[in-house]
This record gives sequence, structure tokens and C-alpha cells, in this order.
Amino acid sequence: MATDRLAEEAWEALARAHLALMRRLQEDFRGWEISMREYDVLFTLARCPSGGTRLRDLSEHVLLTQPSISRLVERMEGSGLVARGGDPEDRRGTVVRLTDRGRAVVRRVGREHAAAIARYLGSALTPEELRTLTELSGKLRAAQARQGG
Repeated sequence: MATDRLAEEAWEALARAHLALMRRLQEDFRGWEISMREYDVLFTLARCPSGGTRLRDLSEHVLLTQPSISRLVERMEGSGLVARGGDPEDRRGTVVRLTDRGRAVVRRVGREHAAAIARYLGSALTPEELRTLTELSGKLRAAQARQGG
């Protein structure tokens, strides 16, 4: 039972820290040229070796549901940040790719975002604590994948 209570306390602390950091980061994005959700999509696409991925696969990496991603990607295409096209391997699928403009925006905003993360986390934690946080976060994520989450 003591472990259960400790797990609850750890979750509460983690969830509240995440919420506080996300609120600060979202506030930063209010002054930038794209939203945090748009940045999430652009960043994810930028990490793809081909600069793009299937819309279905994109939903596995961003914090939105499939219908929300579809609408967001449609708006981003209208803004010239991404391009959509048919999947040559599956005619039913849609591939989303970064445009040159999208690549430039993710680089520009990414530098500001990285600096903000460094300020918010780097000023609160030591390098060793940051390494431990990274390790523990990876461990939690891997455990959820093993458990079907």
C-alpha cells in the first residue's frame, strides 16, 4: 500500500509540474508566429527522415486526436507550412510534408522554444537532475508502451 500512495504522490507532482510548464510555454507561443500545436506538428515532421509522414502516423506523435490533426493540417496547408499528398504505397492514405516555409518557421521558432525550455528547466534543475529526469521519463514512457499504452 505504501508504494501505491507514493506512486499517487509522484503522479500528482509530475502532473502539476507538467501543467505549470505547459502554461508557461503556451504563453510564450502567444507572441510567436505559430501556435504550440502547429509547432508540435512541424517539429514532428522535421524529425522524419523524409521530412514527412502519413497523417495516420503523425497522430501517434502529437498530442491531438486524429480529427483535430486533420483540421489543423488543413489550416497549416493553407498557411503554406505543410503540403499534403497521396501516399504512393496506399491510395487511401495521406502524406504530410514540410514545405520550405514550414522548415524555416520550425527552425526560427524552435530556437526560441529551446531557449525557453532551457530557461524554465535549466534554471530549476542541475545537469544531473536533468539527466535523471530524462532517464525517468524514458522509463515511464517505455513501461506504457509495454503495457499497451
